[in-house]
Amino acid sequence: MAFVVDASIAAAWMLPDEQTGATDAVMERLTAAPALVPSLFWHEARSLFLTAERRGRFAPGAAQAAMLRLRRLPIEDRGSGNDQMVLELAAAQELTAYDAAYLALAVDEGAALATLDRKLAAAARRQLVPLLGPLAEP
Repeated sequence: MAFVVDASIAAAWMLPDEQTGATDAVMERLTAAPALVPSLFWHEARSLFLTAERRGRFAPGAAQAAMLRLRRLPIEDRGSGNDQMVLELAAAQELTAYDAAYLALAVDEGAALATLDRKLAAAARRQLVPLLGPLAEP
């Protein structure tokens, strides 16, 4: 079954010091089902990788290489999302519109959400959205 993945998980896939067994398990799920993302995912991933490069966590040029690897994964861009749902979730859950876009997509698709963002994970739990990755309940 497809699932929603946010940029924090994608960063963990590409940054060796952030990889864990739990983040690797989320990546392994891509062999069975694609990850779903709102369009902003790609911008967030670029920003995370560029920041990692600027801070010396990536070698020069590694941000682009990470984006190329990410683009090869079975990730489906589902567009900008439902404005009303994103805004309502952002207001109700005290999230940024960026984070609410991931939650809205998971709610709309009836899909689990993979994130490393604790506030987003807490909001997902309140919305009864299953979590994947390190913040999933055992």
